[in-house]
Amino acid sequence: MDRLLRLLTWLSPAFPTGGFAYSSGLEFAVETGTVRDEPSLIAWVQDLLVHGALWSDIILLRLAHQGEDVAALGMALCASAERRLETSAQGAAFVLAAAAWPGVDWADDVTPYPAAVGRLAAAHNIPEDDTALAFLHAATANLISAAIRLVPLGQAAGLRVQAALEPDILHTLHATQAAALDDLGGACWAADIATMNHETQYTRLFRT
Repeated sequence: MDRLLRLLTWLSPAFPTGGFAYSSGLEFAVETGTVRDEPSLIAWVQDLLVHGALWSDIILLRLAHQGEDVAALGMALCASAERRLETSAQGAAFVLAAAAWPGVDWADDVTPYPAAVGRLAAAHNIPEDDTALAFLHAATANLISAAIRLVPLGQAAGLRVQAALEPDILHTLHATQAAALDDLGGACWAADIATMNHETQYTRLFRT
């Protein structure tokens, strides 16, 4: 039970990674009307889970959990400056906060957020699948929280979206169980372009 408790703590919204400050380009998608309601939000997050950043993030997490050094590769996969900021800043914040749970030599200058989570979980013998599932839940919940403020959607709508995404989260979890380096990458062009255009918005609530 102590392993589950640690995992819940590390991926809690209260853990100081600053996740609430990032939208992964969702803010631009809302401004342009691409995401405007429950169905379009579900479709946006589904694409991220199957073809986009969340797909690669989970593979990076798994490989890091298995002992692979994927820090530099994880940074190289970032499709935009803001995506790089998001994963590097959250990774740095996670590493700093995780000092309360020793066991990892954080020698890398920059560690992508999912790789940092994978390495720490492995050091504390937390199963890979449990870690991946908790990360996917936290990531999708953060996007939904951002959409609740941006679209805006109500809390009830946000919960319906979270429920609707459960099969997609589980699909990504199972589809990446045997993933290797060659499975990294995606084709989620709209989301990548949104992260590039976000920095040009006149007003912004989020850093990405």
